[in-house]
Amino acid sequence: MLFSQLHLNQHLLDALDDMHFATCTPIQERCIPAIMDGHDVLGIAQTGTGKTAAYLLPILNLLDDYAFPNEAINCLIMSPTRELAQQIDQAMQGFSFYLDDIGSLPIYGGNDGARFEQEKRSLRMGADIIIATPGRFLSHVKMGNVDLSQTSFFVLDEADRMLDMGFSGDILNIAKLLPPTCQTIMFSATMPRDIEQLAKTLLHNPVEVKIAPSRPAENIMQAAYVCHENQKMGIIRHLFSTDQLQRVILFAGSKLKVKEVARTLRQMHINCTEMHSDLSQPERDKAMLSFKAGKTDVLVATDIVARGIDIDDIAIVINYDVPNDPEDYVHRVGRTARASRHGKALTFVRGKEIDDFMAIERFLQREVTKLPLPDGLGEAPPYVSAKGRNRRHSAKKPGNNRAENRQRRNRNDKKASAKNNNEKQRNYNRRKKSDNNH
Repeated sequence: MLFSQLHLNQHLLDALDDMHFATCTPIQERCIPAIMDGHDVLGIAQTGTGKTAAYLLPILNLLDDYAFPNEAINCLIMSPTRELAQQIDQAMQGFSFYLDDIGSLPIYGGNDGARFEQEKRSLRMGADIIIATPGRFLSHVKMGNVDLSQTSFFVLDEADRMLDMGFSGDILNIAKLLPPTCQTIMFSATMPRDIEQLAKTLLHNPVEVKIAPSRPAENIMQAAYVCHENQKMGIIRHLFSTDQLQRVILFAGSKLKVKEVARTLRQMHINCTEMHSDLSQPERDKAMLSFKAGKTDVLVATDIVARGIDIDDIAIVINYDVPNDPEDYVHRVGRTARASRHGKALTFVRGKEIDDFMAIERFLQREVTKLPLPDGLGEAPPYVSAKGRNRRHSAKKPGNNRAENRQRRNRNDKKASAKNNNEKQRNYNRRKKSDNNH
């Protein structure tokens, strides 16, 4: 379906035309009419499916076509991370280019006191659209800077991610401040039980739009190294010594691991920067701007950049650690091969992560190619599930374990004792029978 078929006003269609957007994605085709008709909406779709436009376009259309209070927060959009909040605000600037007097204000932590005061003034004056992270927004709520009594739209973007980050209580506290007439729109990449419960709490007779979980694009070459933890950096040295790798995102499982890997890469004279929650907002902005501009070759990051970050020219994604969830794997590797390009995704799978990676393969409905370790790194662990490893372990030859031998002797002694007792009982029965016969 074309955007021109969705009854959007000409201002928005002109902006979409400037941005070369003509055809809707499935989530946009189904959500935009439902939101414009005033329904609460629950959208289940992964990142990269066009969810931002699916809620921003109908909300902007309604704000432009109808009379809403000038000095009120008309729309509140909650985002799990600063980076996603910034990206939503950038999309907002593009879509609203031809709209008069409709503005947005991004609110997120990590800024200095001057920024906080600017947010405070803007909130008290009213803003059409607020795009905020939960923690920072609640800080303004507690200081009395926020009035949500006239808010018409409440949007939760990446709701599952917000719950994973512990924002469930914050979201419920914010929702209590909204009027009962507020239209609520909730998007999530997954539908676990806690998301179902949150939807039941916040949404009223919602229109549910579920887009089948996507899998990595066919133009991503996926492969894995099965290795021990102490072999991972050797693989990195091999990769960077054989190719001049650029436009690389390396995902690690924790911010501590990100720091360690980034430090080692710098020692190897690899031009890299890091991204994790310990950085201040100016530091995060600087790191992302440097990587986007091509001033650094490698971005070492936690899953903070796995969703909602749109960089088209990533050549390779490296999973230094296996993600805990198959859909997190899809989000990570989906950073490459965008805009019809080709890309590569490599995953380092240590022994304890084999079961997790097997779960990813089941989700993908395919086996990921296993690459041999580079020369000189030693042997790789066998690619066997935990159950298989336990069976191999239990198949030891007798006599190798004192405790096992002792248990075996005790079992044999018990069997011999039982056999003797049975024999004695049989002899006694035979004698008794003979006595009776005589």
